[in-house]
This record gives sequence, C-alpha cells and structure tokens, in this order.
Amino acid sequence: MAGRIEDYALIGDMQTAALVCRDGTVDWLCLPRFDSHAIFAGLLGTEEHGFWRLGPAVPAGAEPPTANRRTYRGDSLILDSEWDTPRGTVRVTDFMPPRDGAPQVIRIVEGVSGRVPMRSALRMRFSYGRITPWVHKIDGRTVAVAGPDSVWFDTPVDTYGKDLTTYCDFTVAPGERVAFTISWQPSHKEPPGLPEPEQSLEAAEEFWKEWVAHCTYHGPYREAVVRSLITLKALTYAPTGGIVAAPTTSLPEHIGGVRNWDYRYTWLRDAAITLSSLLRTGYREEARAWREWLLRAVAGDPENLQIMYGIAGERELGEAELDWLPGYENSAPVRVGNGAANQLQLDVYGEVTEALHLAHMTGLSRNDYASLLQLKLIHYLEDHWDEPDEGIWEVRGPRRHFVHSKVMAWVAVDRTIKLIESGDVDGPVDKWRELRDDIHRDVCEKGYDKERNTFTQSYGSQELDASLLLIPQMGFLPPDDKRVIGTIEAIQRELSTPDGFILRYPTAGDDAGVDGLAGDEGAFLACSFWMADDLAMIGRVDEARRLFEKLLSLRNDLGLLAEEWDPKLQRQVGNFPQAFSHVPLIDTALRLTASGAYGG
Repeated sequence: MAGRIEDYALIGDMQTAALVCRDGTVDWLCLPRFDSHAIFAGLLGTEEHGFWRLGPAVPAGAEPPTANRRTYRGDSLILDSEWDTPRGTVRVTDFMPPRDGAPQVIRIVEGVSGRVPMRSALRMRFSYGRITPWVHKIDGRTVAVAGPDSVWFDTPVDTYGKDLTTYCDFTVAPGERVAFTISWQPSHKEPPGLPEPEQSLEAAEEFWKEWVAHCTYHGPYREAVVRSLITLKALTYAPTGGIVAAPTTSLPEHIGGVRNWDYRYTWLRDAAITLSSLLRTGYREEARAWREWLLRAVAGDPENLQIMYGIAGERELGEAELDWLPGYENSAPVRVGNGAANQLQLDVYGEVTEALHLAHMTGLSRNDYASLLQLKLIHYLEDHWDEPDEGIWEVRGPRRHFVHSKVMAWVAVDRTIKLIESGDVDGPVDKWRELRDDIHRDVCEKGYDKERNTFTQSYGSQELDASLLLIPQMGFLPPDDKRVIGTIEAIQRELSTPDGFILRYPTAGDDAGVDGLAGDEGAFLACSFWMADDLAMIGRVDEARRLFEKLLSLRNDLGLLAEEWDPKLQRQVGNFPQAFSHVPLIDTALRLTASGAYGG
C-alpha cells in the first residue's frame, strides 16, 4: 500500500524523478522522461504495479519498518535515510545523478553500527504497471525488457527471482557499503555502461553545491527558499528548459474523488511564475532556458497559444484513463495526458507577458523574437479579451467571463505598453493605452459587487475566487484601494478553512459546481501564500508572517509541498511536489523579508 503523500521524498536528474517512501520503497518512476510510462506505479495501485523496496529485512508478511530519520544531504537532492533496528543502525542513500548517459537510480547501503540483515525487492512493471517484462541475465547483469524499453539492475550482491520479483538478501556491517543501480536504455541498443556509484555520488554532491551557490537570497527563510529552488530545478527538463508542474499524475485533490489530473507537462502559467522566482534569486540561466523553450513552443503561431505543452514543446497531450490502476487510495480514474491543453484561458497571455517583461527589466540578454511575441499576443487579445473562457482553474463547465482572466489581459497590455515606452520596440501605443483603459473599466463595472465591496469570480456571479488576490500584486489596483481591501477581507471570510488556509473557490460537494465536477477539494496552497502576500501589502504584516509560517509548517519533513492541504484529514493532497506551491513560497518569503515582517 502506498504511503501518505507527505511520506515521500523526491529524487531526480533534471529529466525525470522518483518518489521514495519512508519505508525505503520507490513507488513512482517514469523512464526516461517525466512524461514517459512508469516502471514503478505502486503509488497509483498496489505492489503488483511495480515498486523497489530497500531496507532492513523483516519476517514474511510483516510491514516494512519506516526510517527513524531521513534528510537531504545539505542543500542537495541526495536523500539519506537511517533505520535503527535491534541488530544495529543502517543508512540508505538514494539519488539520481545528473544525467551523463543512461538515466540511473542509485541506492547505496551503509552499515552504521551492528550487523543489519537487509533486503532489496525489485518488481518492475512497464507501461504503468500493465506489462510484466522479460527478466534475465546477460554477462552477470540482470535486465528487464519489454518492447522498446530495457532496465538494467547492477549490484555486487547475489540476486534471485521469486513471484516475478528480483530479490537480494545480505547483511551489512559497520563501514561496509553496498550499491544498487538501475539504468534505463532503449532495448535495441547495447547495454549501458557499468555504473560507478561512488563517483556518481561525489559528482552529484558537487553539482548541487555549485548550483545552490548561485542563490542570491540570504534572508531569514533561506532554508525553505533554497529547498523550494532545488525542487524547481528538479522539475526542470534540462535538455529543453521546460518545467513540469509536478512529476506525478492523478494524485487526488480529494481522497477517493475524481479530481485527478496529469501534471507532468509544462503549464505556461506555472512556468512563467517559476521564471519570476528564478530571476529574483539569481538563476538567470534557467530563466533564459525557459524563455527559449517558450519561443520554440509557441513558434510562429501565438494566435493558437496553448495553456500547456509537453516538456519538449509537444502540442498533442490527449487525455486517457488507465482502468487497470485503482488509483491512489482508490481515487479513480487515473489519467494520463491532459485534455485541458485545448482550453481557452486568457490569463495565460498575461502571465507570459509578465514573465517576458520581468526578464527584460532584469537585464536578461535581449531576444528580439521575445519582444515580437509580446506584440503578437496583444494583437490577439485586442479581438478576444472580452470573450468568456475556462479561466485559471481550467473549469470543465461552461465558459464564463472570469475576472482574473480579464485582469491578466489588462496585465498583458500594460506590460507591452511599458515595453514600447522603453523604446525597445514600436507599436500602436495610443491605441493600446485606450485598450488598457477599456479592460480596466470593464472589470471594475462588471466584476465588482458594490454592495459587498468585493470583486467576484466572474461577471454577474456572487461567488468569490482566490485568484482575485492577484489584483494588487499585478498592479491592477493599488493595495490601499477600498475594493482591494474589501476583496481580501471577503475571501478571508468566505473561502478560509477552519485553520485559516484558502480555498480556490466554493465547490458543490456531490453536485457539479462552476468547475463542472462533483466533489470537494482541499485548501489550495498557492492561494494561501497569495493571501499572505496581500496581507503584507495592505500593512497587516504580522498577520501575513503568521500565515506564512503556518504554511511552512505544512511542508513534510523534507520541505516538500503538494498542491493542496486537506483540512479535514490534516494531510497533503494533489500532485507532489508541486511547482505552483513552491514558487509562491519563494515569492512570499522575498516579500516578507523586504518588509522586515519576521521574527528575528
């Protein structure tokens, strides 16, 4: 049975990632890319769908023990887990070396004290647990083959097969180190080279040490910020610069519910705000790589801008359901692909333009096509800003005139006007100033409820939406505007959970609500960080700090956050770890640090 979402650690090589549970089980791994088929899919099913457990041996039928301690090794993505057993203490180091050849997962067992019996149980199941590979030996190496894929298992320990699983039983004494490696290779190619675990470990440590040294943030929340930056780096597909929203699919937003989506793609919105955080913390190269990815993905067709793409810029992300997987804690269906790719979400134009504007303002090397793209996006918005859309939350109900979408259309026009005013490009600035005023007036007239003194989710709606918290952050209205303050206070009243976190919008329980789906969901962590930002902006800095530090307490023991927090079950829910949670964590830390709103 899979662990709780917060029981997992992330390891990765900037091309794919694995999740390692507290009991030493790898329950999720897609090879060779984030969006490839999983060879371990136990996270979304059972052990029959693939896993790799490495830890102290236990009697048959007994539950494997969880590690007594675990931590990342310094500021890295190298995981150390320790078990205290009646026979001694043992440490397992898990990591994926930054890729130079075949993708690898390396696990090194080290004896700390006593003599500890250990077991490795490796059950590979390709195609998300559906296909049992052919496992055999070649020159003393174990290889699993199915169709185009092969996975090679290397260890100095003797292996044996039982119940379609590869086992290793051994004992480790103090100072002894035993390594285990799996390597992926296309099945038609020669075997991958023999792994060098100790050298790979040294190289991985050096990589992360050097990368973290570029961080320019040295404020009081540095530990949380650096861990979030490392997580964002791990979610970046190094060959192209694309950034996945999360390395998982179908971890539910409501346990047992149907709100289960594939997040192993690059959302323009998520990637744009990630670029902002990277630029403001010293990571210009990652920001430049994302901008180049964007320009390739959009190509010469900004009129057909998608809200998301594949990590190499693919456009076809057809959605399907994997009916052989029961889902995480029976939360079905399990989905791969994402049908929302073809939605109209006008806010994306604003997020992309804001990201390009920030890159320009912070001195990222000039790219003439990036400026041309901005102009093309505004030409599109001229004719389409006043249309209904699916909005930031990708509703699967009818299109509406979402206020946030209109605000972000205003942002797109405003930032492009600023680009023209800087003298770097030419454009119909007077015409677009009039367009900017028209959008602003439209939102204030149709998206604002005078009686309640709050903006609403959509034109003519009585509902609230946490995306309205971005109004002052985007500069649409100043923080001291009574309408802004009224909206913040209304969201606090109507969208707060009992423990003070923020819901995206009201859900309708068993009935289909504005998003076209039945069921509820947890507090959306990004929205809760936005609330902390807004509270700081309107001068309630102590309250902002308390909320921020309360949000930090929701992170798991390794500093990782999923998409949402279930206030009833008191646990993390949604895909994990989630870029859209870690980015606003960084942004709020920067804002609070600048305001001095912290204790010490």
